Amino acid sequence: MSSEIPPIFTTIYEAIHHASDEDRAYSGEIEDDIEAEGETVTEDIYDVSQLQEHLLDASKGVTNETDKEYRRLMSQCVQFLKENKLIKADDKFFGKNPSELVPFCICAWIMHECDEYDFNRTEKHSTVFRASYAHAQKMRAAMTYAFGRLNGLGSLPWHESESVGNPSVSETVATYMTSLRRRKVRAGETATSAHAITEPEIAQVKEYAPRSRKAEKESHEWGGARARRLLTLAYVLGFLCLLRFDEVLKIQIHDIEFVSDTLTLPFRKTSQFGGVKPFYLHLFPPHLAHLCTIRALANWLYVSDIEDGFLFRKIVSGDRVSRENTHMTSECFLEMFRNNLLDIEIDPAPYGTHSFRRGGCQWLYSCCRWGLIRICDWGGWSTEFSNLTIEPPSDEEMF
Repeated sequence: MSSEIPPIFTTIYEAIHHASDEDRAYSGEIEDDIEAEGETVTEDIYDVSQLQEHLLDASKGVTNETDKEYRRLMSQCVQFLKENKLIKADDKFFGKNPSELVPFCICAWIMHECDEYDFNRTEKHSTVFRASYAHAQKMRAAMTYAFGRLNGLGSLPWHESESVGNPSVSETVATYMTSLRRRKVRAGETATSAHAITEPEIAQVKEYAPRSRKAEKESHEWGGARARRLLTLAYVLGFLCLLRFDEVLKIQIHDIEFVSDTLTLPFRKTSQFGGVKPFYLHLFPPHLAHLCTIRALANWLYVSDIEDGFLFRKIVSGDRVSRENTHMTSECFLEMFRNNLLDIEIDPAPYGTHSFRRGGCQWLYSCCRWGLIRICDWGGWSTEFSNLTIEPPSDEEMF
């Protein structure tokens, strides 16, 4: 840090970056955190008639209750910063041009509320209350929302040298949150991780029937039967094959080979050294039908009439599949996924497209009893375990 930085921020910097070896965040984890946090801020790029009414209020992208909670946390953050003289009484903390110190302010606030030591590097007494890692995630989500949605900075990762982007989607905050999570787990707190996919309700496909724009829609009518079948297939592919969703959405019909009851996908994360192995996916037994890729693919191909080109395409008005041979965007998919979460009354803010491969990894380890080397081989991951962060899900997350 430069010599112009106030001494207190030098202390915060040391508290963030000088973690012990067991708490230190690795570059891969930091990159994953930044990418996943950026995905929580979506762009309004597709037909707004497909969105739930309460998501459209002031283009907030969250429910009214979530917006209210985030604004409460924003006020709490500003109050903390002023009381501890991290910003001046007349400073405007939230804005379109945040200073280079904002990521450190965010970390200091979370550290004060949730960590075992305070932002001045003093260890807290055992009687001092410390909020959970889940609450720390909510605090950060409020910051991402404040800068990304309310101030229009979007999901662009923070560029420290230019003070450009969303400061909550920064290497500094990602480094701290990863280290905090390690400390919380070591202290016995259950790791917060992706929820497993549950069996979807099977909706009936209906013929397109035009309706008045003024006709009232129920909150669950954001997507029809085709949209939900598309999502089900995307969910199980990301979950079982441990794929990023930019990979899932780019799958084409010619990538799939049907042999007996086996689905072969010669497709996985880009390999720098070639030799990409295919996924061999078999028909699952009835009690795992909700995770069966073959069933999900058959359902989607039947209702979509797609015969070539991209497998996942935009759903247009009337629950119809676009005839354009272009794949659905990650932003469009994420918006539909969040609508799906709202259907079952789950706050979508902490979830991103990484939730599926993380949950799938845990499911293979905890429920299928796969070893770590087998999981890494299946997912095309490195078997150098120095920066591996596979953790079993809590009891309520298991099938």
